[in-house]
Amino acid sequence: QVQLAESGGGLVQAGDSLRLSCAASGRTFGDYNMAWFRRAPGKERDIVARINQSGSLTNYAASVKGRFTISRDNAKNTVYLQMNSLSPEDTAVYYCAATKRGYYSAYQEASYAYWGQGTQVTVSA
Repeated sequence: QVQLAESGGGLVQAGDSLRLSCAASGRTFGDYNMAWFRRAPGKERDIVARINQSGSLTNYAASVKGRFTISRDNAKNTVYLQMNSLSPEDTAVYYCAATKRGYYSAYQEASYAYWGQGTQVTVSA
C-alpha cells in the first residue's frame, strides 16, 4: 500500500508555470506506475499525464502535451508535474495516483487504486 500527498498548487496568472509534487510513503514506490489527474469545476476527473515505474515512458492528454512534463525521482519517492504556459482552462484540483497495473492499461481513473487528497491550481486570465 502507498499513501500519496500532493503539494505545489496555488493561484497564478495565465502564462505562468507551476510545479506540483506528490510524495509517496513506503519503500516500494518504484513498483508503481504513477499518474496525474485533474477535476475542473463541474467536470469529471480526467487523466493529465502518466509515467511508468522507471520513468522511461510517459504519456500526456492532448490538452497539455507540449506544456506539461511528468517526471519521477524514485530515490525521493516523488513524482512531479511541471506545468508551463498555464491557461484558465487548466484550473482544477490536481490529484496524483498510483497503480500496480501495467503501464499500457493504466490510462483511466478506474485503473488507479491509490490517490492523494488533491491540490488546487487556479489560473487567472
